[in-house]
Amino acid sequence: MRKLLTAATVAATALLATANAQAADTIALVVSTLNNPFFVTLKNGAETKAKALGYNLLVLDSQNDPAKELANVEDVVNKKVKLLLVNPTDSDAVRSAVRSANRAKIPVVTLDRSANGGEVASHIASDNVAGGRMAGQLVVDMLKGQGAVVELQGLPGASAARDRGKGFHEVVDKASGLKVVASQPADFDRTKALNVMENILQAQQKIDVVFAHNDEMALGAAKAIQASGRKIPVVGFDGTDEGVAAVNAGSLTATVAQQAGLIGEKGVETADKVLKGEKVPAFTPVELKMVTK
Repeated sequence: MRKLLTAATVAATALLATANAQAADTIALVVSTLNNPFFVTLKNGAETKAKALGYNLLVLDSQNDPAKELANVEDVVNKKVKLLLVNPTDSDAVRSAVRSANRAKIPVVTLDRSANGGEVASHIASDNVAGGRMAGQLVVDMLKGQGAVVELQGLPGASAARDRGKGFHEVVDKASGLKVVASQPADFDRTKALNVMENILQAQQKIDVVFAHNDEMALGAAKAIQASGRKIPVVGFDGTDEGVAAVNAGSLTATVAQQAGLIGEKGVETADKVLKGEKVPAFTPVELKMVTK
């Protein structure tokens, strides 16, 4: 009887130790939305690197809802994860979520979009201002400094949207012959971009090029343009698989390509360094490239 009890005790202790080890090795990724191929690729990159480094990665989808995002963060805080990777829905709204992790002494690393508050150990993202400049210079070169431009903006509260727009306008606003005839948000969403572009096409008789803050909006705009029978080049941003395929097929003219998977990978690499007590940079830029046919 004593041997049976001892065996049971040993087994229970081993299970508890295993559970504790798993908890100790768990980090969380709270992502803005998995309804966008870019963030699915980011998640996949993070999962691959987490597996390689021996971490359990808990992934939660905020569905582009700041309230859902806060609930997700509070959930992983209660689970006592070792570190929080967060891709914010909104750079201002995420402050409460970051501070929730701060209070629990859980380090935070932001991916792709920054947080305008709270304590963040590191931020990994493309240089979106530089990417906006790349798109702006392409537009200037395509139109030789003369023409009518439409800009489809991302989520107004997202740092990526602000930065891409900032870089774009730094270039196109200097070209006196270029006029931005419409600049409207479509929230990084393909369907919204299609609807917004349909309205712009009705309102603007002359459009020489469209710049969209991401490939999803670029694809929506291209569909609206095709349906209208007009021929207007569209430049996107992100370099998603579908966006690059559209460039190769000719339905998009170009896309400023981020490396979403690499952002996810570097996020987990940075998390590993933070948890080992190593010094990490406040910002790690991930290289951009222009994709044309």
